[in-house]
Amino acid sequence: MVLGAMDNRSTVKTLIVIAGPTAVGKTAVAIELAKKLKAEIISADSRQFFKEMSIGTAKPTDVELSQAEHHFINSHSITENFSVGDFEKQVLALLEIIFQKHDTVILVGGSGLYIKAICEGFDELPTASPQIRESLNLEFKEKGIVYLQEKLKLADPVYYQQVDLNNPQRIIRALEVTESTGKPFSSYRKAETNKRPFQIIKIGLNLPREVLYQRINQRVDDMITQGLVEEARSLLPYRDLNALNTVGYAELFDYFDGKTDLKTAVELIKQNTRRFAKRQLTWFRKDEEIKWMSADSPDLIDVIVDELNSF
Repeated sequence: MVLGAMDNRSTVKTLIVIAGPTAVGKTAVAIELAKKLKAEIISADSRQFFKEMSIGTAKPTDVELSQAEHHFINSHSITENFSVGDFEKQVLALLEIIFQKHDTVILVGGSGLYIKAICEGFDELPTASPQIRESLNLEFKEKGIVYLQEKLKLADPVYYQQVDLNNPQRIIRALEVTESTGKPFSSYRKAETNKRPFQIIKIGLNLPREVLYQRINQRVDDMITQGLVEEARSLLPYRDLNALNTVGYAELFDYFDGKTDLKTAVELIKQNTRRFAKRQLTWFRKDEEIKWMSADSPDLIDVIVDELNSF
C-alpha cells in the first residue's frame, strides 16, 4: 500500500488497484466493486486500449461496459504511438477530474509496468530510431531470443539481472535505447518513487494453478469461437506494429504464413498465454504492497471493501 501526499480536501481519495494474471477474473471483480462503491474504472491492460483488437484482448463485453463507467477501453488506435509514459500522463490527468466527483477509482489490469507507472511514476527514456528497432526485431526473428539475451548481457549486465529474460519486447526496448544513446538502459532508470496525491490500495487476485490454466484454455477456445481467426486476419496489414506483437495474434500470423496449422496455432496460444500468466505473477509477487486474495472467494467484494474501510 502506498500513501502519497494528500491534498487539502477533507475526504481522502483512494485508488484501488485490482491486479493479477490473465483470465483470473479481474474484470468481473472490478465491475462488482465499482457498482458497490459507485466508482469508475480505468483499464491498465496495455492491449485493451486499442479499438482494433477486441476478441484477442478479452475486452469487457458491451453488457459489462454498461454496468460501470470505463476508461482506456477502445481509447486509441494501433496506428497511434501510445507509450507507458503517455498512459501515465493521461491517467493522472483523468484522475484529477474523476476525484472531483468520486472518492474512489478502480485501476484494473494485468500490465504490471502500466500499473507501476500510475502508482510510482515512469522513467523518462530516450526515443530510439525506428531503424534500430526494426533491426533488432529482425535479429529476434532470425536468431531468436537467446541471441538477444546474450547481446543484452554484454551491453547492460545490470539490467540483464533485472529484466524478464523471456520477454523479447523488454529486451528489445533496452537494446534499442542502449544502441541509440551509447549508454546502458539501466542508467536511465531511477530508483525513487513519485508521491501521488491520493492513497493506493493494491489487491492481487489469484487462483490455484490448475484452475487458472483451465480458465486460460477455455478462454482461448471461446475466442476462436467468437472469431479470433477472422479478427487476426483483418489485422494482417498491421502485423509489424508493436501492438500486435502479442500472444493470440502472433501465433495466428504464423498460421496465415503457412508455418503451422490452425490446431497447432491454437495450442500455442494456450501455451504462450499460460507462460504469460506465469510472468505476470512473477512481476506482481515482487510488489510487497499487494494484498493477495482468492479470485473465487464468495465474499471477495466485501473483503475488499473491508480492506478499504480499514486503510
